[in-house]
Parts: sequence; structure tokens; C-alpha cells
Amino acid sequence: MHPGQTFQSVGIVSRPRRAQLSVVVPPLLKWLAARGVAAAYDEETAAALADPSNGKTRQLVADCSQLLLVLGGDGTMLAAASLAAPRGIPILPINMGSLGFLTSFTLEELYPALEDALAGRYSVSQRVMLQAELARAGTVIESQCALNDAVIHKGALARMITLELQINSDFVCRYRADGLIVASPTGSTAYSLSAGGPIVHPAVESFLITPICPHTLSDRPLVVPDSTSIEIKLNGDAESVFLTLDGQRGIPMQVTDRVRVSRAKDALKLIYPPKKSYFEILRNKLKWGEA
Repeated sequence: MHPGQTFQSVGIVSRPRRAQLSVVVPPLLKWLAARGVAAAYDEETAAALADPSNGKTRQLVADCSQLLLVLGGDGTMLAAASLAAPRGIPILPINMGSLGFLTSFTLEELYPALEDALAGRYSVSQRVMLQAELARAGTVIESQCALNDAVIHKGALARMITLELQINSDFVCRYRADGLIVASPTGSTAYSLSAGGPIVHPAVESFLITPICPHTLSDRPLVVPDSTSIEIKLNGDAESVFLTLDGQRGIPMQVTDRVRVSRAKDALKLIYPPKKSYFEILRNKLKWGEA
């Protein structure tokens, strides 16, 4: 741990409809006020207060904060990451969900972690973000950053889809599968892991390309440098196919659409418990060694 920036303003982003918020948030706001720290909170957090009128949009919360405190699970964390990374704001994640690979602090560690962060005593992990573009007829119609993954997947219909993969403009292969995942090392423990992809340490500068239920069993996951440019073209019958970034929103795709994935220029600053190694977190979350 090295001395870092101290913070005079904290933004709070919470998971909607989390029952614990009404117990956690009011004393938290009093604790911050007693230390002279300005607090802004999103509308989801405000709903847990007697007076919700001071809730702001998450964009406004990020704009006026030097640190984002995330109360929730990995879904809340992923939504906050797209706000924090471009602004260079560190995230302090508190797990109020179930599994929580990214939200590695427990609720019991909230105040000690905040005390250390406000005093500049914290460790930061720089997490690579994905830049994903959806191009149609040569025009980019959607461009977003994602922390975990960009996923091309079929909808409710049971038929497979055909995807053509290029890396640095070199043809790699055609997949017939239920979909394809392009994940960062952070996202290696998310959807990619469920689809049979490897776990990759966050410090490894790489992207993972993992097919979802491929027709050909020899179609295996690929690990490539994150300096590469990945392009995926949707071929064949493309009824009910979507591009989803970090599981937040499905964007409908059409035949011949192209998805381009590269390393985003901004990385996420993720505060993590200094006494917990990455492998300890993996053991705890994945229940390694338990009968």
C-alpha cells in the first residue's frame, strides 16, 4: 500500500431496491458529514431515505465526486465503472449482493475501508476496459466502454448463429455457436468462465475470446494480447441477435453488422483490500478446496 490521494467528496451508487440500504445509508451520510466530507448519492440510494429529494442521476453524482462508493453487487459495480473510468475516479466497492467478484469489501469492512481511503491509505488495481463499437453499413451506430465483456448472443430462438472472427484484420475462423464473448481479464471470472473460458489474472494484458456452446467441439477459447484489434461479423440468419456490454443492455444486431473491440484509453481504478490477495478472493468466491 502506498499513500494516495485523499478525498473531500464521495459519491454513493447503490443497487436499486436493496432492502439493507435503509439501514446502511442514513448512518453512513452522518458519518461522512461528521468528517467534513461532501456526499452525493444517486436516485436509487435516495429511495432508501425519508427524504429522497436530493438524489441525483448517476452522471451528476460522478461529476461532483472524487471517489465513488458502490453499495451492491457486481451489476451495480459494472454500471458505475463506465462512469468512473473516463473521469479517473477510483471506486471503493462494498458487497451487498451475492457472489461479488468485483465488490471485494464486505459490509462489515465499510467504515474501516472508508477511513483508510479518506486518509489516502489504500491500494488500487488498474483494470483494463474494453472499447466496443457496433458498425452497420460502414457507420458506427453504437460505441461504449465495458469492464467485463462484450457478448454477441442469440435471443429466444433455439437456432445457432454464424460469426466471423478477425484479429488485426487477419481472418481467424467462423463460429457456429450460441454466441461469442470477448472478455477482459477482469471479466474472465464472469460469463466467460461459465462458458468454459480460463481465469486470467487482472495484471495479464490480454483479451479472452470464448465461444458459447459452439457447434464444433474444437472451437476453444483464445487468449490474445490486449493490443490487438478484434472484429466480429454477423453472417447468415441473424434474427433476434444482440450485442450486450457488461450485461447492462441488449443492442439488436442485423446481418453483416460488425462488432469491433479494442483496449479503451481509460482504465478503471479499483480500490481493493490490501490484506486480501487476488487468489484469496478467488478461493473464497469459488469455494476452492471445500467439500
